[in-house]
Amino acid sequence: MLQTDPCVLVIFGASGDLTKRKLVPAMYEMHVMGQLHASSVILGTARSPKSDDEWRTELKTWVAEQAHGFDETKWADFAKRIFYFAGDATTAECYPPLSARLDELASAHGTKGNLLFFLSVAETLYEPIVEQIDAAGLVVEGKRWCSIDPSAKSWQRIIVEKPFGRDATSAASLNRTLGRAFEEESIYRIDHYLGKELVQSLLVLRFANSIFEPLWNFQYIDHVQITASETVTVGQRTAFYDQTGAIRDMIQSHLFQVLAFVAMEPPSLYTPENVRAEKIKIIDAISIPEADEVAAHCALGQFAADGKEAAYDTLTGVAAGSTTETYAAIKIHFDNWRWAGTPFYIRTGKKLAVKRTEVVVQFKPPAANLFRKVPGFGTETPNRLVIEIAPNERVNLRFEVKVPGFGLRGSNVDMELNYADHFKAEPVEAYGPLIIDAMRGDQTLFKHRIEVEGAWNAVMPFLDERSAAARAGIHANYACGSWGPKSADELLARDGRTWRNEA
Repeated sequence: MLQTDPCVLVIFGASGDLTKRKLVPAMYEMHVMGQLHASSVILGTARSPKSDDEWRTELKTWVAEQAHGFDETKWADFAKRIFYFAGDATTAECYPPLSARLDELASAHGTKGNLLFFLSVAETLYEPIVEQIDAAGLVVEGKRWCSIDPSAKSWQRIIVEKPFGRDATSAASLNRTLGRAFEEESIYRIDHYLGKELVQSLLVLRFANSIFEPLWNFQYIDHVQITASETVTVGQRTAFYDQTGAIRDMIQSHLFQVLAFVAMEPPSLYTPENVRAEKIKIIDAISIPEADEVAAHCALGQFAADGKEAAYDTLTGVAAGSTTETYAAIKIHFDNWRWAGTPFYIRTGKKLAVKRTEVVVQFKPPAANLFRKVPGFGTETPNRLVIEIAPNERVNLRFEVKVPGFGLRGSNVDMELNYADHFKAEPVEAYGPLIIDAMRGDQTLFKHRIEVEGAWNAVMPFLDERSAAARAGIHANYACGSWGPKSADELLARDGRTWRNEA
């Protein structure tokens, strides 16, 4: 494993929700686990004026609430690593004093000029901030950055939070802006789903077990379902969500990362370059439907009113007549040999029946059903692998067996691995290991620019004018607490399949 270098983690957007609920609690967990280099520090940057101690006091409440195993003594030690700088990072005036503060921290803590920027701000601020970082001369890869230590050679890296653009055009523009300031190997496009244990375990499950990989293709797999269902509403984020929707929020980013791990070819070696290369290939292999085929490849919906909340299209902050989807299901095919003719169904939505993120791999029935006339056999396709990513972490394999007793009668049984029970380990906040990877220079679990742009190209037919027919009748077309609109069931029914809607 690569060693973690000392650095200053500069968080732009220090007053934001993501920083308080996720980033700083995650780094506290890494500190407690001994993963954070002893000389590394955190500098939060936002416009509101406050002192280091004031920000530490604010953060303590959040860390105590969000992090696993909060300890006063460990917090006191971690708090010494936390600092604050007030300024508007989109303006040139912010950077001379910010550079001076970074020099000061490098001198006091021995960070050797290494900088890890984290853009935890609104997406509209990404490009202005990157341009100002570049103009201020903070990116000097491999050169002397800090006059305190003339022999030091430094690195500067940047983590970019999603959404990475809002369409193919804006994503390409952001990539160009980043590319003018940073080399590709210094750009870390983060997706916290790749920090989840079960997502990473997908690669191990597939490529470390000979019982699965030989069957992982169109000859044996009937179809794959990827679900991320939520029971919550859009809350106070209606204006933001109305500009985003379920496809941008979940499918193009999180669920395409899961899709890539399920469908990609085996890398020749587990290295950042090899893993990312295979992810690029599989995203590039997605078959993009023609305009007149889009409606047949998706189901879109908005939740109806319930006893607690009005229908989505009538909520304050939602544009009149908005057709932004709070539910989306899309069918994907790959133009490659492994998955020829095998559909992948991806769905996500708000205010659904249960909160669950999972992958369902449905295997084909035996070519010759020897037991077709025997009671209990063939009542449903028996061979199914379910990988639940959240809220529980478990793997379930279903297969068919003989029921004990006289005569021959079949039944489905489930064999299950529950990660919490087996490993007796508390899950850590997904951002922590990913930020540590960036400090190590390990890009395995981060997205390449080509992959990002390919993912946008794949979903654009479901977002632009080609999706007009699919959005007709979208208003209040599914009940809260259901599994989505009727059209989602029809999407699979047309192929003779059904969703796994088990509680």
